[in-house]
Amino acid sequence: MSSLSPRPSHTAADASRRGPLATPAEVAAYLGVPVKTLYQWKYRGIGPNVHKVGRHLRYRWHEVDAWLDRQTAYDLTA
Repeated sequence: MSSLSPRPSHTAADASRRGPLATPAEVAAYLGVPVKTLYQWKYRGIGPNVHKVGRHLRYRWHEVDAWLDRQTAYDLTA
């Protein structure tokens, strides 16, 4: 049994409510992963593109969505 939940469906109205930049906490909640995982992905260079704004990390929502669309599904039935 898988504990993974499907990606929530988002509408254009959802996209208009969120600003162009997201905090790590917002992206983690959106992806359903701990913030620590985002930091590990950044370190390993495998996560969504992240930008430094001063001393803060920020994500562009369209880049997060594009990264998510590029991810492949793994066959867990093996």
